Amino acid sequence: MTGLIAILRGVTPAEVVGVGRALVDAGFPAIEVPLNSPEPFASVRLLADAFGDRCEIGAGTVLTTGDVGRAREAGARLIVAPNTDPAVISAAVAEGMTPYPGVATPTEAFAALAAGARYLKLFPADAVGIGGMKAWRAVLPREVGLLPVGGVDETNLAAWAAAGAAGAGLGSCLYRPGDTAGAVGVRARALSEIWHQE
Repeated sequence: MTGLIAILRGVTPAEVVGVGRALVDAGFPAIEVPLNSPEPFASVRLLADAFGDRCEIGAGTVLTTGDVGRAREAGARLIVAPNTDPAVISAAVAEGMTPYPGVATPTEAFAALAAGARYLKLFPADAVGIGGMKAWRAVLPREVGLLPVGGVDETNLAAWAAAGAAGAGLGSCLYRPGDTAGAVGVRARALSEIWHQE
């Protein structure tokens, strides 16, 4: 899976379906609920039940193999992490899920690939930079998808896309706790338009 991933850090079960509908309607192919949100597995389940046939639902900030299993039971298909933990990557692959481990160095990138990852979350992307991503691209297998996360917003999304990013994780520029579904939808449509222009 490639494309834009909406990161709903802090979302609650009470609002997640409305926000999710706005994202799906804007064409987002994936939604991530970080596990440091309130009742994250409940939100993952609600999203999977409502939109799982149109959008890949994932759990984020996944740090343990136990949480990989819990996310799978809740209906998640994506496992997103801020770090490279071979055990978490392997567990996700074994469950038939797609891992997006966080990498900040080429050493972490190759360790993640060795554990079974095929997509890499460049995190924090503003520290790796577009130049860094281009340098990694020269040494990583061509089929590996690189997705910048952290500091990606409407001001630089087009530049990341033009540089060859396979997608991007969008957090606070898209959703902040308490935002209405309508506000999220407006931002989502604008970001989706920027992405698809490239």
